[in-house]
Amino acid sequence: MAIIVMSLEFVEYPAQGEHKATVIWLHGLGDSGEGFAPVAPQLQLPNELGLRFIFPHAPVQPVTINGGMEMRSWYDIKSIELDKRADEQGVRDSAAKVEQLINQEIANGIAADKIILAGFSQGGVVALHLAPRFEQKLAGVMALSTYMCVPEKLADEALHTDLNIFMAHGSQDNVVPPSAGKSAFEVLTALSMDVSWQEYPMAHQVCAEELQAIRHWLIARLS
Repeated sequence: MAIIVMSLEFVEYPAQGEHKATVIWLHGLGDSGEGFAPVAPQLQLPNELGLRFIFPHAPVQPVTINGGMEMRSWYDIKSIELDKRADEQGVRDSAAKVEQLINQEIANGIAADKIILAGFSQGGVVALHLAPRFEQKLAGVMALSTYMCVPEKLADEALHTDLNIFMAHGSQDNVVPPSAGKSAFEVLTALSMDVSWQEYPMAHQVCAEELQAIRHWLIARLS
């Protein structure tokens, strides 16, 4: 039986000039693609990068730890304990939907090595899960204030262990503790991935200094 993967709806910030590269940026729990959309113009990236931003909306579904309340979520969260927090099947289902978006960009003429997969919190979990397992090597991954789903399976499932990954976390994050991000960093580093770690004096959020680092990283990856 064929499995039909429903396409994700999204908002976008179009390339300024010729479209040459794409960032697909996944939001956190309870947010939407609109949440990070204002960041694209704030980054003030050079027009010659031709960078299009896609901000998908996660599906609306019940979230167990929030009393079953329905909200935009990339996967259910049944426990606050980090090793049980990410519902593996939910992560894999969302990764399949995001994979569709990547394949659409490739079909539109954007090479995989000109596509960045980014995510904050829940979105970062999906990004870190999908990028090493995607059939083609992407330009890089931006994993912000996030952690990893089934880290013990990555070594067996990864198709790419030479990905460039930008990780950033708030030292005062009480939603996803910095230790969870650092643990993911260590798993990726152990597989010889090209991972950088940035820590900022902030909570579960992004800050101006972090956005400057993201700007420099994007230019370096896509120039």
